[in-house]
Amino acid sequence: MKEKTSLTLPALLTKSAARFADRPALATCNAGERPITYRELAEQAGRLQAALSRLGVARGDRVAILSENMPHWGLCYLAITGMGAVAVPILPDFHSREITNILKHATCKAVFVSQKLREKLGAHSAAMPVTVLLDTFSLLHTDGTEEDFLAGETAGFRCQAEDDDLAAVIYTSGTTGSSKGVMLTHANIVSNAQASADLVSVSAEDRLLSLLPLAHTLECTLGLVVPVLAGASVFYLDKPPTANVMLPALKQVKPTMMLSVPLIIEKIVRKSVLARFNRSPVIRRLYRLAPIRRLLHRVAGKKLMNVFGGSLRFFGIGGAPLAPEVERFLREAAFPYSIGYGLTETSPLIAGSRPADTKFRSTGPVLPGVELRIDNPDPVSGEGEIVVRGPNVMRGYYRNPEATAEVLDEEGWFRTGDLGQLHADGYIYIKGRLKNMILGPSGENIYPEEIEALLNSFDFVQESLVFQHQGQLVARVHLNYEELKIRFHELQDSAAELSRHCKQVIQELRGRVNRKLNAFSRLSRIIEQLEPFEKTPTKKIKRYLYMPEVFKKS
Repeated sequence: MKEKTSLTLPALLTKSAARFADRPALATCNAGERPITYRELAEQAGRLQAALSRLGVARGDRVAILSENMPHWGLCYLAITGMGAVAVPILPDFHSREITNILKHATCKAVFVSQKLREKLGAHSAAMPVTVLLDTFSLLHTDGTEEDFLAGETAGFRCQAEDDDLAAVIYTSGTTGSSKGVMLTHANIVSNAQASADLVSVSAEDRLLSLLPLAHTLECTLGLVVPVLAGASVFYLDKPPTANVMLPALKQVKPTMMLSVPLIIEKIVRKSVLARFNRSPVIRRLYRLAPIRRLLHRVAGKKLMNVFGGSLRFFGIGGAPLAPEVERFLREAAFPYSIGYGLTETSPLIAGSRPADTKFRSTGPVLPGVELRIDNPDPVSGEGEIVVRGPNVMRGYYRNPEATAEVLDEEGWFRTGDLGQLHADGYIYIKGRLKNMILGPSGENIYPEEIEALLNSFDFVQESLVFQHQGQLVARVHLNYEELKIRFHELQDSAAELSRHCKQVIQELRGRVNRKLNAFSRLSRIIEQLEPFEKTPTKKIKRYLYMPEVFKKS
């Protein structure tokens, strides 16, 4: 009888440490810093396990990680989960109040914190049984002194977890303002990593440049566990991924694979490519002709590939909808993009495809081993709620059986809250969030995300949000003031002129957008959003902050 393969994170690391011992595993983009090899990754994880055990951390205990991305983050995650304890990754953007609530709710026995985020622990730091500085692995005492956390520890890496053991509790930062602790088992994470790695054929020759926070499941599973499984190398930035930070890193690493949320690639494409096509009246007219547009896109695509280091073969996009005009550019530019669909509750990937198999506006077919159905489909459009079942679906929400029962039934079907269509070829098309859908005057389904995508496709629009107020559709629009100043040179030093132009742009925008919308989904009003919208870590707008009750105050 064939021996069952272990679906645990420690088994995965043990296998990779043996197969890829001397290959680089985790590294920074800082010149001169030596990467951690796969052999060292397992050895150092073993030392961390021994140190945690010595201080009372046992199987099933929760251990938090509060840090920006760095090689030590992944090292801690693999050490914690490998010894049968439970990792509690905390997003760096969380407010100190949220962090305290998470540490209390998860009853964490220890926390690894980076120097940069140490202050966010606040007074709760003194209440933690074990607090370790992630940068240097220094044990922090309540009297302010420090000592070497790993001093004298030489124990080897231990595999003390079963497939169905809890590996992580991940507190989401959703657009509704409430955070829930998603419980993911070892089998949830590893099965999803295996299916994802097979989908895009990840190998030991691949190099990844990490942009997204490791505390988010998208980056943790696909950007850490997948490469470790395949023996690939992951490089981390030591600063937020601005253009000045990214460009030299791309040149140095020459990544073959990257993961991104839409906002990052949208900013690059709109600012570096699409904006240039719109500045010249002649080019702008020629750009409207499809054959010339495709030719311009192909030329720009080659330049963009060079900017990304010239070796990119997979650029995965997820976490939010990608703007249609940006996706059209990526397709026509032959840029190797792929859009994935998933949630924290599904470890995260539900559907995706290779770059060569993408279809415009689709997230691709469901992953092997995952079941998907459309619940209560509209008889005409086929749209309904996406419901999934599979080895990647979470156990439930930590200490929250009521919330779990709302989305997870006894047969293991998880209600995603997303509306979509499943075409005959198996490709999935996401329409929007069920809770965001607006009913029109005659019962029509109106998807704010679709109107927002149309608004965002226009010149000068940076981002937008559509909602219903007193029976009418209203949009908040944040304009691209930088682009406005470039196009209208007289605005450079005149706040009054800028304000006048903004009002004019918004007035024209409403007319142009409404001409492209059905009568029941036309906008009654557009409001200028002066400040950028507040966003979640995956760069989705926190919609609850801009709903009608907030609108009344503006």
